Amino acid sequence: MSTKPVTYSFLTLLLVACWLPISGEAQPEDEITQRLERLEKELASWNHQWDVLDRKLDQTAIYEALQEVADCEFKRLTGPPLRPSQEPGTTQGAGNPLIVYTHVFLPKDLDGSAKYPLILLPHGGVHSHLTPIYIPILKELLLEGYVVAAPEYRGSTGFGRAFFEAIDYGGLEIEDTLAVRDFMLETYPFLDSNRVGIVGWSHGGLHALLSVFRYPEKYAAAYAGVPVSDLVARMGYKTQGYRNLFEADYHIRKSAYEDVEEYMRRSPSWNVEAYQGTPLLIHTTTNDEDVNVLEVRRLIEALKAAGKTGFQYKIYEDAPGGHLFNRVDTPLAKESRREIYDFLRRYLRP
Repeated sequence: MSTKPVTYSFLTLLLVACWLPISGEAQPEDEITQRLERLEKELASWNHQWDVLDRKLDQTAIYEALQEVADCEFKRLTGPPLRPSQEPGTTQGAGNPLIVYTHVFLPKDLDGSAKYPLILLPHGGVHSHLTPIYIPILKELLLEGYVVAAPEYRGSTGFGRAFFEAIDYGGLEIEDTLAVRDFMLETYPFLDSNRVGIVGWSHGGLHALLSVFRYPEKYAAAYAGVPVSDLVARMGYKTQGYRNLFEADYHIRKSAYEDVEEYMRRSPSWNVEAYQGTPLLIHTTTNDEDVNVLEVRRLIEALKAAGKTGFQYKIYEDAPGGHLFNRVDTPLAKESRREIYDFLRRYLRP
């Protein structure tokens, strides 16, 4: 769930050396501070350039691994504009829709005269992108007979600094995923608009939950694996380094202490009243080292307290792999994924 930290390597030391004065004369404190701030910006720029390469390498690995079962496409489309606090306001193009991205995976034996169900698969991570960990899941969904779209929503890594800083966790990123859904239905006539599901793990699980909470008419079924569910609680048990990702000037700007309602607005467990009964399966495990089980238990308790029906859940006890327990290759993981596919099959009929 965390973004990659800055690595202070030989390159970092070299940059520091370049910024420091050659002479031994003492420098004013404010000048040193300015030099360090410029250095931090330079390092951030390098990080984003490496992220672009990392994302492209991962994309190549995924597409190559799926070439026998899928035709893989990469699409650009538009989502909502930036939030007002992120928008320069007076620049040319201010208020334009944000360009977002999606991977499209079509079964190799697709029959264009038939109708197919669609699965949305938003990736996890506060800042991340679609990674090879999803290869087995993508392959299994394709063999089940689904078309899969994996959105690269605002805040994803590997698309440059501006896209990274457009992050809106639990906010407009959900509309980006919805935009991918609508784009797929408009672009591929063989998709059935009544058989659209959404599947996600961790931050992607939050996507699945908030998607069916906010747009129940758009999705016929949803799966949320080890889902981030309560950002208020999460800010309490995570480190300040993690909180900084949300408190950043380009993101929420405030801590949960300063604006608890804003963090509640972005949290599924605080918005269960919006759930209208879309078939929903939730999985978690007691030994999750990332999304503490207390988050998901609170979500389940809130759904029950609100008298909601239509959801199912399973809490595994100390499942090997913790946060990744059913995204690995163990027998338990494969059994858990079969449970997911059995659930989806009942509502999406691949």
